[in-house]
Amino acid sequence: MRVPLSWLREYVDLPAGETGRAVQARLISAGLEVETVERLGADLTGPLVVGRVLAIEELTEFKKPIRYCQVDVGDANGTGEPQNIICGASNFAVGDKVVVILPGGELPGGFKIGARKTYGKVSEGMICSVRELGIGDDHDGILVLPPEYEPGTDAIELLELNDEVLDIAVNPDRGYALSLRGVARETATAYGLPLRDPALLDVPAPNDYGYEVKVDDLRGCDRFTARVVTGVDPEARSPIWLQRRLQKAGMRPISLAVDVTNYVMLEIGQPLHAYDRARLDGPIGVRRATAGEKLTTLDGVERTLHPEDLLITDDRGPIGLAGVMGGADTEIAEAEVRDHLLGTVAGTTEIVIEAAHFDPVSIARTSRRHRLTSEASRRFERGVDPQAGPAAAQRTVDLLVLLAGGSAEAGVTVVAAPGGPRTVRMRADHPDRVAGMTYGREAVVRRLQEVGCDVYGADELTVTVPSWRPDLGAPNDLAEEVIRLEGYENLPSTLPRPPAGRGLTGRQRLHRRVGRALAGAGYVEVLNYPFLGEAALDALGLEPDDARRRTVTLVNPLSDEEPALRTTLLPGLLAALRRNHGRGTADLALFETGLVFRPSGHEAAPARLPVDRRPTDEEIARLNVALPKQPRRAAVVLTGAREQAGWWGPGRPADWADAVEAARTVAREAGVELTAEADRHAPWHPGRCAALFAVVDGERRVVGHAGELHPRVVKALHLPERTCAAEVSLDLLEIAGGAPVPAPRISTYPVATQDVALVVAADVPASKVADALRAGAGELLESVRLFDVFTGEQVGEGRKSLAYALRFRAADRTLTAEEAGAARDAAVARATEEAGAVLRGA
Repeated sequence: MRVPLSWLREYVDLPAGETGRAVQARLISAGLEVETVERLGADLTGPLVVGRVLAIEELTEFKKPIRYCQVDVGDANGTGEPQNIICGASNFAVGDKVVVILPGGELPGGFKIGARKTYGKVSEGMICSVRELGIGDDHDGILVLPPEYEPGTDAIELLELNDEVLDIAVNPDRGYALSLRGVARETATAYGLPLRDPALLDVPAPNDYGYEVKVDDLRGCDRFTARVVTGVDPEARSPIWLQRRLQKAGMRPISLAVDVTNYVMLEIGQPLHAYDRARLDGPIGVRRATAGEKLTTLDGVERTLHPEDLLITDDRGPIGLAGVMGGADTEIAEAEVRDHLLGTVAGTTEIVIEAAHFDPVSIARTSRRHRLTSEASRRFERGVDPQAGPAAAQRTVDLLVLLAGGSAEAGVTVVAAPGGPRTVRMRADHPDRVAGMTYGREAVVRRLQEVGCDVYGADELTVTVPSWRPDLGAPNDLAEEVIRLEGYENLPSTLPRPPAGRGLTGRQRLHRRVGRALAGAGYVEVLNYPFLGEAALDALGLEPDDARRRTVTLVNPLSDEEPALRTTLLPGLLAALRRNHGRGTADLALFETGLVFRPSGHEAAPARLPVDRRPTDEEIARLNVALPKQPRRAAVVLTGAREQAGWWGPGRPADWADAVEAARTVAREAGVELTAEADRHAPWHPGRCAALFAVVDGERRVVGHAGELHPRVVKALHLPERTCAAEVSLDLLEIAGGAPVPAPRISTYPVATQDVALVVAADVPASKVADALRAGAGELLESVRLFDVFTGEQVGEGRKSLAYALRFRAADRTLTAEEAGAARDAAVARATEEAGAVLRGA
């Protein structure tokens, strides 16, 4: 909303020297977003005067039309003699009044004017166009003024070229600020000055003599005012002051009737529409469209209407999209000379004025449905004062009578749905509790009255909300008004105090530890959208009956290609890996922690929660029952080099063992030791896939998988070869960990290391052998680490050799060779008993 300061002063007596910047600061403090203050005419200096064209000499010897003009500028040039001026425009004639800048003046853009010789003549100034004066974009010709202004009149003052314009970004809940009336009210409150409300007019009472109106949908149109003006001069043009105010407010002057309706809309905030009475057929109606109806709007586009569209009609059918744009069939006709001999003029002489109030939601939907935004729709969808229609219609009638020589018909039509003022009950100290400071009842009542509310009561206030503030419907809305008018800058700056005895939950602490551990291991965290489609599940090679194919489908997805919530973290991670690899990063290690959504297929239908109150605990419980399970997962993906080559030695590529180790890193943060066994599980390679086990609630369960992805998956997803991945359940690991993670014991005594190589059957898991060694070694064993796996003729077909490093240490003494050897022998004996292991070389 563009607000000229000179126009604003008509409603508020601002101090004489008050600048636009000062008004901007006051309005921003009051909560309005004033983006800029534009200083019009700041780079324009005179003399700029009205001139009358005395003579025109056409210079025909040049490629383009050039005119040598004599212009009377009165005494503005100090001599009273005519000015000789060269001009290339041809839209003016002898006797016309034009705007002339004399030598010594300067136009916007730093264009200095002086007497100079051009086209063989001396030009003593310049005849100006709209664009050259900085008041519009029209550069087709010279600005021709009405004939009543005398030569020599100061054109800067006449055209109001010096002004300041506030550009306000109006929030959706502040529709009243899309008018001078609304901004003036905020300005008057900010300065503590009285307001001259332009809507306070003497409006005649409704009667039965007005233009007939039939409203079939009182929910869509709860108020409709119609007035008629007859005897309008079709040749009447908008005066300069009216045109300039529209231009400063960002609107283009069109014709007197249209300009007046736009002017009143800007002034009072009520959109209006003017109909040519001669083009109306029967009474004006308001109804919903029927399927297949068509309407050609004022922009010349034929539109197919939707049954929810609210229409203005007459007996022939639709004549306008209510609150959005009028129809082309009933627009005001421009004056046209029909008979050159008689000089008769045809045009609109009788005007029907519409001032209606429409449902904001209906107008917003119609505007978006037809992709048609207008000044009227912007106001209606943000909320227009439903009581302003009669006053706006009266103001329009008064201006048409004054400027177009019309006569107001006595008939006044008002159709209104039953309704009364809105009231809100609020404790007097509610703004105090919201703001955290004390205002007191007197300040609260005074500020609400400044907004336009009527306030009654002592401790419990009954507040009657003004019609122009549809956004005030709850105590918090009223509290916000008090707080903003008292000044946001006066609110105390205090830090919130969290309640004692609370902190991160165990689940949150585990989540953070896992993230830090993986980042410390060289992985980079990524955050992906939790959506996927069938194509991603197909690319992972999941079987039709795989539980991960049972998804929750969104009603309104962001993308039709990904309409479901993820059941695994891998599709998003692999897409991030592919995207980064495609941009030139060859060595990647990524991780993500987050929720997946695993419906059972037996969830109950969700309950529809109320919007007029807080849901009860029972309603929330029923809603929670309808939700799918949402376990928390951690996943990693790797490709390229895991260790870089350099002067320190050769590097190595990432492989399935790195993915398993990443899963173990996650598990260790929960205090859980994982065991791995070979498995076949999509999307991993069947020969390089490990199922990860942990003891959960006393039962050995699979908590995740890790390994190298299947070549078909790599090809389908366009991934680098030998890409590896792991995914584990953080929820299961949290349960398995149970107690807090114990700190490691630190011993001051040296460690005794014993290596053993055991030959076992090829199908015996290395973890089973390690568990047996751990159980047999006893309390002196500190750790077991597998460091080599060997197969070949030396160990026999169908067998493998597993080499383990056993570390022994005592907390209170240095172990002897005999003690370490005995513990080693006990461990080997237990492995022989439980896993059929044979000491290699024995």
